[in-house]
Amino acid sequence: MAQQLSLVEPAAAPTGTVLVNRRCSVHAEGEQRVVVVAGLPVHHYSDQDAVAEAYAMVLLLDGGHATQVEVARAFGCSERTLRRHQERYARGGMAALAARTGWRPGRRRIPRPRIREIRRLKEQGLSNREIARRLGVTENSVRKQVGPDPTAARPVLPFAPSPCPTSAPTGPAASTPSPEVGERDTGRDATPTTSSAPDPVDRTWDRLLACNGRLDDAEPVFADADAVPGLGVLFALPALVASGLFGIAGRLYGGIGPAFYGLRTSLLVLLLMALWRIRRPEALKEHDPQALGRVLGLDRVPEVKTLRRKLTRLASFHKAERLGQDLARLRAEHRGNLMGFLYVDGHVRVYHGKHAIPKAHVARMRLSLPATTDYWINDAGGDPLFVVTALANAGLARMLLGILRQARELVGDRRITVVFDRGGWSPKLFLKIIGEGFDILTYRKGRSRRIARNRFVLRQGVIEGRVVEYWLADQSVRLLGGRLRLRQVTRLRPNGHQMQVLTSRRDLADIEVAWRMFERWRQENFFKYMRDEFMLDALADYRIEPDDPTRSVPNPERRRVDDEVRAARTDVADHERAFGAAVLAEEQGRRPTFRGVEIDSQTIGKALVVAQERLAALLERRQKVPTRVEVRDLSTEAVVRLATERKHLTNILKMLAYQAESDLLALLGPHYARVDQEGRTLLHELFQSSGDIRVHGSVLRVILAPLSVPHRTLAVEALCLPLNDTATPFPGTGFRLLFEVAPQPPMSMAFPGPRRTPEAPEPDKPDTSAQG
Repeated sequence: MAQQLSLVEPAAAPTGTVLVNRRCSVHAEGEQRVVVVAGLPVHHYSDQDAVAEAYAMVLLLDGGHATQVEVARAFGCSERTLRRHQERYARGGMAALAARTGWRPGRRRIPRPRIREIRRLKEQGLSNREIARRLGVTENSVRKQVGPDPTAARPVLPFAPSPCPTSAPTGPAASTPSPEVGERDTGRDATPTTSSAPDPVDRTWDRLLACNGRLDDAEPVFADADAVPGLGVLFALPALVASGLFGIAGRLYGGIGPAFYGLRTSLLVLLLMALWRIRRPEALKEHDPQALGRVLGLDRVPEVKTLRRKLTRLASFHKAERLGQDLARLRAEHRGNLMGFLYVDGHVRVYHGKHAIPKAHVARMRLSLPATTDYWINDAGGDPLFVVTALANAGLARMLLGILRQARELVGDRRITVVFDRGGWSPKLFLKIIGEGFDILTYRKGRSRRIARNRFVLRQGVIEGRVVEYWLADQSVRLLGGRLRLRQVTRLRPNGHQMQVLTSRRDLADIEVAWRMFERWRQENFFKYMRDEFMLDALADYRIEPDDPTRSVPNPERRRVDDEVRAARTDVADHERAFGAAVLAEEQGRRPTFRGVEIDSQTIGKALVVAQERLAALLERRQKVPTRVEVRDLSTEAVVRLATERKHLTNILKMLAYQAESDLLALLGPHYARVDQEGRTLLHELFQSSGDIRVHGSVLRVILAPLSVPHRTLAVEALCLPLNDTATPFPGTGFRLLFEVAPQPPMSMAFPGPRRTPEAPEPDKPDTSAQG
């Protein structure tokens, strides 16, 4: 115990130095102060400069160098003051730190006679609450005048008892000595070790190390356990580890500061939550934290507020886009055969909050609503590759060329055919895309000449194991006055409808061109699946960020003038019809007197002239109104958009969870006949299934309980063999995962016979009571 306490105690600081934690310190010399992080000076200021001192606190907090408790202790202020400094700096920078709010300095909140009365009552032994009740003030006001109660018992952090030599821990720690604290802080994963506490459920010692800045991430600790709920989710770990997320994230982010739940643990929790169908952090309240923590090798999973803070911390690095690109590049290397055809489509996330953000057309609702548009790029198998958030809901025609350039950097010099819908229709854009070495495949937009029925030919074939049959007509078309020559494959539906497909690929058979185009519904199904299962449209961040104030938008004044012009034209048309009817009646002699005809003609003619003059004035006025204006000219509140970094990060994690499901589905295909219809449903049951944990040396055995029906259990048993061949270690440890399925219980236990009452005779036993 003495050795453990000495590790926690800070080293003796030089004179004039205040230690914030093991990495940060504040050096004082005269009136000057210097903030040092990892031996490097990062900020200096005068002790008379309160703004610079507040910025030093914010610098340590926002940089992840120290916690609020450590900074508050070093600078002699409260944690609430630190949070206030952070909010002011995020809102207005250094200038906001200089602004003071609240009670005017120098003015007493409590009169001097009242202060003397408080001190007199305190000397009599009354509590702060009783004094506040007698004087009619708040308890906090009393506490500020008298200070903290020196006799009050302060909470003491319980220390984990040192391991007793007689208690042998289970697992590899039985043969491997526990490492020193300095070694555990390096984050090495080469040697599987357990925590300094023998019980993996009690992680008090690790939490104490994290609190004192000596632990960057808790090491998973496992012991034998039975019936652990949700243990089947570990079957997805080989695919998650193969995605490269933990290595790439460690290289980009480095760390998120000293913490029990560090970078690796936070990412793993978010991934497993997606597979468990815990769709957002708030839903963790509905699950047992200790039970989920056993799957991770921890005493419990993080709380909701902790997990949200980790997401906010990761978003502050602004590296989600780089993370998505590196993950996509690695996946393109592993699945290069599926990168020949890329499907691009936009997904609109509707926003129902209070902020005024740009609107977008929601096709599934047929409405224009405040929303954010994300463009997803999927490979030929329908799995997502990467995602891009459009600025100000830009259309597909505007975003497509930039998306393809990113895809070229990821895929390389491979021939790419981009498949998209009519939202990207633009013959001028097609020229640019083909000029940069891409091929296109899309629907034709607008009216076109119908093709005679006798020109359609029945095409039949088998593509990717599926029988395909279309009535097709193949021909060449010219656009842009002959500058753009494309191939058009038209499909004739049984109801007579013709669907035109345009492509620059002339080496493909017409049936494959049609099949590739119609397989775009894989991406639509992907969007529906992600909305239903992974809550893709959930709001991940309530923050907003400035939008481009020079962005042009349709002028609402022009829209109002157009409505007036439309109404004026209708009015002119009505008067013209009335005037024509009067003239026709006069020619046919239907009027009794010429005087009546003359009066009607003058009345109708004058109204017609007035309507025509009004229409001409509106047309002249409309010419002076611009069609589009900058958004800053309309409203200062509309120049905002939803923060994208945190949502982009959660989209990437959900995309990785979907990719892991797809990889398991591919392994499951040969062993499950209805994999196309029920494959993902089986995986949902697998991830929710319970199982046993057994630790044998450096092997972590995951023994899954049998599933609901025997044929699904057999399919999962066949899935264990390729997963075990990967020899995947559990992230953060050296434990090699070994997957098994427990044997089926005997039929007598699985299907017990009907209960028999004592009065009823046994059916198979003869009645021998009358014999003998």
